[in-house]
Amino acid sequence: MTVDGSQARYVEGITRLLAAGEQVRAVARVRAGGGLTPAAPPQPSAPPAPGGPGFLGALLNVLSPNITFGRADDAVDWLFFGVGGRGEPGSQASLLHHALTVAAKGSGVRDIVLGVTDQRLLVGATAPVGLLSSSAADERAQADIELLGSVPRTAVTARVGRYRLNWKRLRIDFADGSWLSFHVPLADSGRPLREIAAALSAR
Repeated sequence: MTVDGSQARYVEGITRLLAAGEQVRAVARVRAGGGLTPAAPPQPSAPPAPGGPGFLGALLNVLSPNITFGRADDAVDWLFFGVGGRGEPGSQASLLHHALTVAAKGSGVRDIVLGVTDQRLLVGATAPVGLLSSSAADERAQADIELLGSVPRTAVTARVGRYRLNWKRLRIDFADGSWLSFHVPLADSGRPLREIAAALSAR
């Protein structure tokens, strides 16, 4: 695997997550695809509030169909960003996208890192850093990667191609029929994405 200076810390961070004997084939810092995304995983139902919903709760239940903008929001996302992934609740894409969403909600800025080994695909997030952090803090964060999820390499396929105005889009398809997309900024090289796709395609 060829690694340039900008990727070396990410490779170091991914390597720390590996099992004994597991070997890194490709690593890339990416951004999650925007637009429509997989459905959220099923959530455990909350116990009903004691005493019933009350008058205000009942009133909101009646009004909620008229004040919900979910479908309109979905239409706007699709119009401007297209489709960033598909999957039923609890699918592999659903679980990974949920993990990415939770990781992004914390404080600080985190990078998404994909790693491919001879055994699996890994999805991770770097340690959070502040907007005004020093370069030394950035370097430490790049090597401190939290594993958000992994999938056996044999259950994944990938390809890089154009989507709308972005020529550097990686689509990862899972064996359960769900999929997620990732991309890099237009000014960045698409080589890391192509290396991820090639590593996932090699058997």
